Amino acid sequence: MKYEILPWLILFLPLLSVAVITLFTLRSKTVSSLISIGAVVAGFVMTLLFINANGFQFSGETSTNWLSIGGLQIDFGLKLDALSLMMLLVVTGVGGLIHIYSFGYMHEDRSMARFFAFMSLFTFSMLGIVLANNFLMMFIFWELVGVSSYLLIGFWFEKPSAGDAAKKAFITNRLGDFGFLFGILMVWGLLGSLSFSTLQSTLAANPALLGASATLAGLLIFCGAMGKSAQFPLHVWLPDAMEGPTPVSALIHAATMVAAGVYMLCRTLFLFNAESLHVISYIGGFTALLAALMAIQQNDIKRIIAYSTLSQLGYMVMTVGLNGPTPAMFHLTTHAFFKALLFLAAGSVIIGMHHKQDIWHMGNLRKKMPVTFLTFTIGTLALCGVPPFSGFYSKDAILAQTLAQKSYLLFCVGVFVAALTTFYTFRLFFVVFFGKEKSDHAKHAHESPLVMTLPLIALAVFSFAGGFIGITNNYGSQFTMDHETLSMAQQAMEPFKNLFPMLCGLGAVAVGFALAFSLYKNAATDPLPAKLGGLATAMKNKFYFDEFYEATFIRAHDFLAAVAEWIDRWILEGAIIGAIRGGTDLSGRALRLAQTGNLQTYAILFVLGVVLLLYFVLGK
Repeated sequence: MKYEILPWLILFLPLLSVAVITLFTLRSKTVSSLISIGAVVAGFVMTLLFINANGFQFSGETSTNWLSIGGLQIDFGLKLDALSLMMLLVVTGVGGLIHIYSFGYMHEDRSMARFFAFMSLFTFSMLGIVLANNFLMMFIFWELVGVSSYLLIGFWFEKPSAGDAAKKAFITNRLGDFGFLFGILMVWGLLGSLSFSTLQSTLAANPALLGASATLAGLLIFCGAMGKSAQFPLHVWLPDAMEGPTPVSALIHAATMVAAGVYMLCRTLFLFNAESLHVISYIGGFTALLAALMAIQQNDIKRIIAYSTLSQLGYMVMTVGLNGPTPAMFHLTTHAFFKALLFLAAGSVIIGMHHKQDIWHMGNLRKKMPVTFLTFTIGTLALCGVPPFSGFYSKDAILAQTLAQKSYLLFCVGVFVAALTTFYTFRLFFVVFFGKEKSDHAKHAHESPLVMTLPLIALAVFSFAGGFIGITNNYGSQFTMDHETLSMAQQAMEPFKNLFPMLCGLGAVAVGFALAFSLYKNAATDPLPAKLGGLATAMKNKFYFDEFYEATFIRAHDFLAAVAEWIDRWILEGAIIGAIRGGTDLSGRALRLAQTGNLQTYAILFVLGVVLLLYFVLGK
């Protein structure tokens, strides 16, 4: 293998940057940011060098023994194939652009050096998940992603809402990770290994080895993805994560953290049987629909895009459940391009609006922020699936997969969600960039500096061309034995091979656009609440999931905690430990009375002791 050292450097350079920033350069914002940016950009360049030398079809592992306990051998190893190499490009490429953008966005923040240290820690953690060749290593980096996302979401810890959002994300993910850990232990107990390659070959030789536990093991593993990729019912943390700085939102919601769950499912797809995949597909479809409905009545520019992420993740998980890892990873990759673009463009709008995020305070920004407007337009068209933008190809592949699996209900859900996506995205688009200025901040908005607009332009290029630059070829070579390598022209014409899903997807886009145009082209206020009444209120309040969890699970948790505290205080400490402590104290006080300091008393006690001793010795 050529350049064998490069994957190790790609992984550990961000960790090295964390150490250098924390120990030596924390007082210098510029030096710290350049170190962090240099680490991830160097990782991207080294990924390109490795791929150029070995090709996407390369498959291999490099590892070193880390831990040996009896028959259990744990390696710290890297798995390199088309799946991990493509994800390396996504994480380091999109992540690198977000890092560069952050240099401009966070420039005035006094804790900029700390921010970049956290960003590097997050990048290191995500790269560890991508490169892990066994479940234990993946789980360790999985938890590191949770820790670093907690630090980033709560970066502005002076704001109570940021601290609450960070705790909510951390605790919700721990619920999913609890099931994930149980699934890993079950797989290890039944199959005797944690290595992905060993597990796959073992199950290929004996597919029934998991027996009756196959469905349970698969669903427990899926719990990890349910937390990280925010699937129902653990979806509630993702919109609140908007409390972090906008580059954090882009990093978490585009190419990295939320993608980890989908990536893990595709990496371990050989573990899932038909029953578990069926459940996974319907959870994904329901999440896509639920999040799209919630997005319709949100007014915070970042929250709308966050709910869009939830919905698109539902698409991906649904497709994995329909045994379509190639279209799922294809959509994950194109989504990384256009969703990072939308978040960063939203951040540009927020900076231009002097940190106002309510879309009903904006308006007519296309004239004041032309670069942001143009790039946001490209991201919008890609998200909605307008040809020839990247989202059109990946969304079409998902709809085609649902039909190929004869899952007609999920196909209808996918088409309906496509219409909703177009509707709420163009609602945002028209309100922010068209109509009249709705506040003084909108009248005095300004374009962002070049360090912020250049990453937008780069992401806009990939959001446009990502559908036909070979992404499906690379993933297809990983998941399909007889995959046909397509030229760029063939990829561009691929949707036309199956006209029905393509026409349904385009029809959904047309309907969603027409509705958004008719309602929001020049709207000064939202006309939808008057038309939908209570449904609009429910959408705005996220169907009251937070309130429901507060009234049930959280209240039950608080009740159990209060009972446990009462048992601890009054029974364990008060009665049991208190009796022991009180008896010891009483005995000590009684013995203390014998310590009089009087020599005659001590002499009498000594004589009584001798008499008692003689009685026991001689009396028997």
